[in-house]
Amino acid sequence: MRAGDTGRMVEEPKSAAGYLQATREVSFDDLLAAGHSDATACPLPHQADSVKTAREVTRSKLREWGLSELSDDAALVVSELVTNAVRYALRPPSTMEANPITLVLLHLSPHVLLAVADPSDEVPTPKEPDFISENGRGLYIVETYSKCWGWDHLNRGGKAVWALFSGTH
Repeated sequence: MRAGDTGRMVEEPKSAAGYLQATREVSFDDLLAAGHSDATACPLPHQADSVKTAREVTRSKLREWGLSELSDDAALVVSELVTNAVRYALRPPSTMEANPITLVLLHLSPHVLLAVADPSDEVPTPKEPDFISENGRGLYIVETYSKCWGWDHLNRGGKAVWALFSGTH
């Protein structure tokens, strides 16, 4: 893994290298504000049942896009990202209302980018997975099940942690 110019950690994928270059040209702030027909944004409250909502939205959108084969992996990854956002993005209530956790799904055929934005500026730090412990495996799971992953700081504060998937279409 390497640190990119925008502070993101990127594992270099072979088949998605061109797409990653495009992510450097489009900020997540723009993606969060844009209303693309091939994108969806879902604000989520800072509570545990947001994980279930995020999984349902992810599965539904992938089915709509004809990419059901990505559903299991993407739902697992989005569960980890939303769990991390709920667990670690602790802020005063006024900040959380102004900057909720937001799930973003973007379909750029044949890729799907999913991102979870939260109000925390804390950098996601992978840990050596402890397979006995209940905690600490989230980013390992994200890395294992996605093509690549990374994070970006948001202009409004906070960050977006993202994962890239490739469909067969």
